[in-house]
Amino acid sequence: MTRGIRVKNTDDIQKINKIVTKYGFDIWIHGKSGMVDAKSLLGMFLLSLNEPLQIVLEDSVDPTALFKDLADYLEIDDEDVDEKK
Repeated sequence: MTRGIRVKNTDDIQKINKIVTKYGFDIWIHGKSGMVDAKSLLGMFLLSLNEPLQIVLEDSVDPTALFKDLADYLEIDDEDVDEKK
């Protein structure tokens, strides 16, 4: 499962990292510059913030609580808008 995520600055990196470390499943951030473990603060600092980023989870996990915690950073998909209609 993937979802667009906005990471604007180092404060966002630290806040996102603090949130994702609470979860027991793998969470990755993908961009054109590479793929990093979102639970690795050092890895997160390697991301280029000037490109579109995606948060990536295994399909077998329930992302509901994580996505709620990350709501300030997630991009809204067309599917989300359709579900609210």
